[in-house]
Amino acid sequence: MTQFFRAQWTSVSAVAAITLLLAACGKGQQAATPPAADKTATPPVAVVDGTPISRDAYDDYLKGLLRGKPVTDVTAEEKNQVLDQMINMQLIATQAEKDGLEKDPEVATRLALLRTQILADAAAQKYVKNNEPTDQELHTAYDAATDKSEYHASHILVPTKEKAEQLIKKIKGGAKFEDVAKAESTDNSKANGGDLGWFTLARMVKPFGDAVKGLKKGEITTEPVQTQYGWHIIKLEDTRDAPFDQFKGQLTNGIMQKKFAAYIDGLKKNAKIEKKL
Repeated sequence: MTQFFRAQWTSVSAVAAITLLLAACGKGQQAATPPAADKTATPPVAVVDGTPISRDAYDDYLKGLLRGKPVTDVTAEEKNQVLDQMINMQLIATQAEKDGLEKDPEVATRLALLRTQILADAAAQKYVKNNEPTDQELHTAYDAATDKSEYHASHILVPTKEKAEQLIKKIKGGAKFEDVAKAESTDNSKANGGDLGWFTLARMVKPFGDAVKGLKKGEITTEPVQTQYGWHIIKLEDTRDAPFDQFKGQLTNGIMQKKFAAYIDGLKKNAKIEKKL
């Protein structure tokens, strides 16, 4: 984990330094004066020349470094390394302000863009949180979906087209698909005779999904199907309409995309926009 934090410094430090500089810009010497004590506020994790680094800022920076990994995996030593990084960034940002770098046209442009991005992201998150699809909207979308199919299939995965063609001939000659899968497939599903269980096409790579969709119940692909994993022989076991819960996440994303697009369109209609590229 220690090496991970060191590797992330170059990719995150620039943005973090700009964020710290944003907080400092425009305050002049006041930046060195800590605000009046707030008994209800969480104490800062550090104070650099009178400028506090808040617990919220530290937690947000740490989460950015972890990229989804649990904070519980971080040791005390690693947490201190992250704090040292933030202290270094605060020192650099303060010096940048003293040097008047925030007035440099290129720096000012980047600061303004970063501010716009942060505000836009916050607004988008607020909109999504306040406009989550209702159960009625989700069920309406589910009923209107043109393809709710869920597929149950088995497959045999081999490294070459020639091997797949040989096995297809073997199955056509009377060999059981399950037995061939157990003996020849390189996929983990071989232990179950190649059985992949139930799935929607969205979960599969396109060539595989297209081949499955073109089969009827009980049919086997007459030609090997190539994907990035190798060559497949596919058998369609059965089809059914997927239950609502299986589609809920996909439906939620689709509805929110439409809602947010409509929200943006509404903002555009009420705005005066002049393109001058």
